[in-house]
Amino acid sequence: MQIPVNHFKYAIAQRRKQIGLWCSLPGSYAAEIVAATGFDWLLLDTEHSPSDVLSVLPQLQTLAPYQVNPIVRPASNDPVLIKRFLDIGAQTLLIPYVQNEVEAERAVAAMHYPPAGIRGVSGLTRATRFGRIDNYAKRAHEELCLLVQVETAESLERLEKIALIEGVDGVFIGPADLAASLGFPGEPNCAVVVNAIEDAIKRLERVGKPSGILTLDVNFARRCLMLGATFVAVGVDVGILARNAETLAREFSPVSEGSGERKLS
Repeated sequence: MQIPVNHFKYAIAQRRKQIGLWCSLPGSYAAEIVAATGFDWLLLDTEHSPSDVLSVLPQLQTLAPYQVNPIVRPASNDPVLIKRFLDIGAQTLLIPYVQNEVEAERAVAAMHYPPAGIRGVSGLTRATRFGRIDNYAKRAHEELCLLVQVETAESLERLEKIALIEGVDGVFIGPADLAASLGFPGEPNCAVVVNAIEDAIKRLERVGKPSGILTLDVNFARRCLMLGATFVAVGVDVGILARNAETLAREFSPVSEGSGERKLS
């Protein structure tokens, strides 16, 4: 049995644009609903959601038959978490809050078995198809993809050094935390933050490293793609549910202006 091909890894290496959706709802049912909607990748988030290893496992199992690439974001740059997500079959990880090249190197080490890294070895995991994949320990790295997330002023200062660490396949720019770090919490669309993001995309383009971002602004998403961003998430499942539910409710239960009370007739 062969290792499953990581189509996302090869797509971004070839600079083919990949459009994604952020998935913060735990459980496999919601993941399956969006699996066949046409996105290239789905981000299974465990940093800012209730999800964990045991809830991501059924999501990966559910997504396996679909032509969509799952990406898992661990809660932190923790080699134990990284090991566990790799063992259950995740092939692409997005590691949050990478501040400098040393932290990027730690993430790379956690993705690789010795002697190249520190990943613990087990031959009977879902990733090995329970021992059925030939030479998994020697070949696993070929289909693993590491994305590191830069989201502070400090990480932007060291952007090129982070990006050029061997084993880093792409760099994701985190707008929300970056806005807070730059002194504009809750304002990812302010000019200072937008300029910093655009500059980061251009810098990553110059050093030949695929870049990514999450933005709910359709026009900004298109601009990022035009500037060179390769993997761009354009929505969040929780936001889609919340905003569209509110819109539908307003259609049938308009709120009287200023009162906060529903009109009954």
